[in-house]
Amino acid sequence: MSAVDGVIFDCDGVLFSSHDANLAYYNLVLQQLGAAPVLPDQEERARLCHTAASPEVFRQLLGEDRVEEALSLASRVDYRQFLHLMHPEPDMVETVRLLAARLPLAIATNRGNSMPEILRHFGLEDYFQVVVTSRDVARPKPAPDMLHLAADRLATPPRRLLFVGDSSLDQQAAVAAGVRFVAYRNPAEGDWNIDCLSRLIEIVSGLGVACRSLPGVSAGI
Repeated sequence: MSAVDGVIFDCDGVLFSSHDANLAYYNLVLQQLGAAPVLPDQEERARLCHTAASPEVFRQLLGEDRVEEALSLASRVDYRQFLHLMHPEPDMVETVRLLAARLPLAIATNRGNSMPEILRHFGLEDYFQVVVTSRDVARPKPAPDMLHLAADRLATPPRRLLFVGDSSLDQQAAVAAGVRFVAYRNPAEGDWNIDCLSRLIEIVSGLGVACRSLPGVSAGI
């Protein structure tokens, strides 16, 4: 396999455990619209809130005729009130810190305008050179647009990037974009399947990078 020149991360379920935060956010909007909340044991509806972009979430939960109303209301919700419900995934901060010392990193997420505040809150804004959200493309994941835009902004061919994701939407986007896929706690088929983010250090070092080997890992492992 060719060397890797950059790593792209999904946000929810990869950088952060955020199911509770996402449900609280969408349920606040649904409550204000007089609609039934999404309950944690409603697995398909809860997964939708965790993986899809907001227009698709509201389309499936409310119907096409209420999407614009829901989006308008959601745009006025301050996501900072839900940040205490988000928690970094195990080993995430240290893994990101080590990778960022040697490679450009990016985020490609179906989130909208909450991403800058999340990165500031958790002190991660200096680690990611590129952040692409659903607001930046016409088609969110599973379309490849987000990953193509991230590759363009990183000035790197897609084939020399890795994308770390936790859902079938992420896997489909990676395949369509021609980006190698690292499936994190994810049954979807990936070029690698990992349960611990720190394994990214071994993967990147084993593929080789355009600069010195990563801290604490011998080249070629």
